[in-house]
Amino acid sequence: MNQILIDFPDQFETDRLIVRSAKPGDGSKVWEAVNASRKELKPWLAFASHEATAEETEINIRESYTKFLAREDLRLLVFLKNSGEFVASSGLHRINWDVRRFEIGYWIDSRMSGQGYMTEAVEGIARFAFTTLDAQRVEIRCDAENKKSRSIPEKLGFELEGILKNNELNPLSKKPIDTCVYAKVIRQRNG
Repeated sequence: MNQILIDFPDQFETDRLIVRSAKPGDGSKVWEAVNASRKELKPWLAFASHEATAEETEINIRESYTKFLAREDLRLLVFLKNSGEFVASSGLHRINWDVRRFEIGYWIDSRMSGQGYMTEAVEGIARFAFTTLDAQRVEIRCDAENKKSRSIPEKLGFELEGILKNNELNPLSKKPIDTCVYAKVIRQRNG
């Protein structure tokens, strides 16, 4: 089946959050959150080093929306259920529809951190991947030095499958970093 024909909802909820696809018009919320969080994001995420304009961020959101519709990449934004306030950006990336493998990426507006929102969102996204998208494997990759990011898969019972040595360059220092690979899988029975 062509991946574009795979039908699933573009939104779901957790106890406190609404998780939905990025849509045209979301750029200003994301731009504001990145700017407010740049100091915390910059050591870990390359995009935070580039001070994008609000217009560039809106373009990026619209590109994410078209990729979501094409089922190439599933960027998801996280909002508080009670107020609609933007919390975080996440999604299911590096998709292999044949195997049904997805990688969850995430960052949070630093003004919202420390309240368990990111853990709740990632747990909901993993559940969505397994129950709605029939995932066989969900991964989370992060810098081995990023303790906050590592704590999320560890809290949620993802298995640390390995650490890739000198796998990427740190966006700030440009020095090689080690990448942790966490995963949850559906065990297949042989025979």
